[in-house]
Amino acid sequence: MEDLVRLGQEFVQAMRNGRGIVHVDDIYAESAESVETVVPPGRDVRIAKGRSAIKAKRADWVAAHDILKLEADGPFVHPPNRFAVRFQVEVTQKATGRQMTMGEIAVYTVEDGKIVREEFFMSPR
Repeated sequence: MEDLVRLGQEFVQAMRNGRGIVHVDDIYAESAESVETVVPPGRDVRIAKGRSAIKAKRADWVAAHDILKLEADGPFVHPPNRFAVRFQVEVTQKATGRQMTMGEIAVYTVEDGKIVREEFFMSPR
């Protein structure tokens, strides 16, 4: 369980420090999958497969938003191989100027010390 806690803490710290794209190469498996709740605007799939696709998805999101505030709480561990993080984000959409506050929970599955799957859960409005 110590390795799971350590990986979760490293992940949360990277997100808090604005390293959400850079750290993918360090802690995600090459074949990792990222599963969104719905198809994100400007994308054609819910599931990004592979580290490159996950980094591209994150880069697209960052390019489309000014991040005013990002909180990452956790990790909340579920041994032997999962942890969750609660995100609260305030952003301005660059294209429209619309400000939004969003909250979501993400669950991460770990194998051999690397994240192999992330799944996002949103609060219905």
